[in-house]
Amino acid sequence: MLKNVLASVLDAEEAAQVYSAFDQVGDIVVIKIPDGLAGKKTVIAQAILANVKTAKAVFAQASAVRGDFRVRDLEFLAGENRTVTEYKEHGCRFKVDVARAYFSPRLSTERQRIASLVGEGETIVNMFAGVGTYSIIIAKANKTCRVYSIDSNPVANELCIENARLNKVSDRVIPVCADATSAIRDQLTGVADRVLMPLPERAKEFIAPAVAALKEKGVVHYFAHVRADSKKHAKELGEKDAHEAFKDYEHDVTETTVVREVGPRVYQIVADVTVTKA
Repeated sequence: MLKNVLASVLDAEEAAQVYSAFDQVGDIVVIKIPDGLAGKKTVIAQAILANVKTAKAVFAQASAVRGDFRVRDLEFLAGENRTVTEYKEHGCRFKVDVARAYFSPRLSTERQRIASLVGEGETIVNMFAGVGTYSIIIAKANKTCRVYSIDSNPVANELCIENARLNKVSDRVIPVCADATSAIRDQLTGVADRVLMPLPERAKEFIAPAVAALKEKGVVHYFAHVRADSKKHAKELGEKDAHEAFKDYEHDVTETTVVREVGPRVYQIVADVTVTKA
């Protein structure tokens, strides 16, 4: 789509350098500009505003996602110079700050899949909740559940509180501003039927607290990145990675889902791991 939008402002050689997709969160577009097109970034942004009717602001991603808060540097290019917007997904509304709190619009299908698995009366611990997207979609779909929505970023936590109120699930979503390990140790040991670990870069570091949060038996949704030559191979490697991550516990990997390709031959996977505690 992006290449088509830019066809009128870039020549063929320049167009060949353009990334094929961009992220749109509400009315804000975030794009990656190749180094070779740095001089055309304003023209590119203005072309996006002219052709993407729902876009009101365009930013360039100026750094990778980094740090404990999982934020990235953004460079304003065109339109309205603001980073707060409203995003809608699966009948829910979310206030998002694309510069100050982690958020990805590319996990919509996976959020719906996990929400569909939640049973009556479940207690869920979301270890890396961001603005509460998974937590709120789950709570909206399952009116008898309780979701502890943990994030160490105060901005993300405040947005989660606001989003829970916005979607009328404040009685079921409990935001916790803390790092996941200490939150589970101090108040959430042994409470969960289900644990979410949507931090693929580092989830393996947090297996022990994830298992600690579970009741005698429960499900952990373990996110990871794997290098593979194909989606099929990524699924196989993802299952293997999950078995390795939970090797110290009695477990069964019941399902492995390839969520998306995040780079050349790098895939994000989610393994549904049933853990039985001794």
